Amino acid sequence: MKKLRSERRLSLGEISKGTNVQAKYLECLEEGDYKKLPAQVYVKGFLRNYANFMGVSEQSLLRQYEMEQKIARNIRKDEEEVAGNGKPEKFSSFVVTPKMMVIVLSVIFVFSGFAYLYKQVDNFVSTPRLVIKKPLDGSSVEGRSVRLTGVAEKDSRVYINDQPILVNENGEFSEDVGLGEGLNVITVVAKNQFDKESRQTISVNANYHNVVEPISESGSVERGDAGEGREFGLELHVISNPTWISVEADGNLMYSGVLLPESVQKFEAKEKISVTSGKGNDTFIKLEGKEEEVLSDETGVVRDIIFTPDGRAQ
Repeated sequence: MKKLRSERRLSLGEISKGTNVQAKYLECLEEGDYKKLPAQVYVKGFLRNYANFMGVSEQSLLRQYEMEQKIARNIRKDEEEVAGNGKPEKFSSFVVTPKMMVIVLSVIFVFSGFAYLYKQVDNFVSTPRLVIKKPLDGSSVEGRSVRLTGVAEKDSRVYINDQPILVNENGEFSEDVGLGEGLNVITVVAKNQFDKESRQTISVNANYHNVVEPISESGSVERGDAGEGREFGLELHVISNPTWISVEADGNLMYSGVLLPESVQKFEAKEKISVTSGKGNDTFIKLEGKEEEVLSDETGVVRDIIFTPDGRAQ
């Protein structure tokens, strides 16, 4: 599971939001720490949601879990037998009385109430924290996209150029942002539950022209004549659930990440746009000048669906 998540460049928080499984349980599954997991009926439900979200075989994942669970049980059994042969445990003479429990619980309750009120007042009067780690303001990149990473106040909603993005349980976010040739202005906004917002804007310069064009046998540079450089556009969005999406325009990676249902991504290319989705039948595209259509009838992963200025490639 950790290898699959690494290949998709997804965080535990992103998978947690897409599967409704707590990040701590996903981490236990990745590390094989089955003692900290709930009952098996819940774990199997976690794995089914995970398989559906990642577009992998549900049965294969369940078989692997049951095999590793059996090994873990055998190891625990051996450890308990060894521990049973040790010295008898010594018990403390300290006794917890009902009166002591009432006092401790009362102190905890009062302290928690004050802490909650302080946090709510602080959130109401102050703007949420927002830090952009990469890229640096005024930096230059080679290519058509840049990976933007940062951290915001916990439980904040984060938007990049007015598009909502996923934020993990620690407030961290990481998203590929498409760039136009030349100077690009990227605006990042974090909003807390009281709609107080923090806003940061950075500038990134994109250079498209460091690609060597193929040379024909006659020694002249080969150039495609289709469209004479005219670009075509494509809009993409998902309907019901957060879905992993990857988009390439003219061979350049433009987007790779989890797309939220309320988010719409727009792409432009001169020759072709290739779309890969974790849920084909939940992904919709609209080609410039054409009607909106579903990406695929497949419920799982669909790869490299090609679109040209004339429509879907056959």
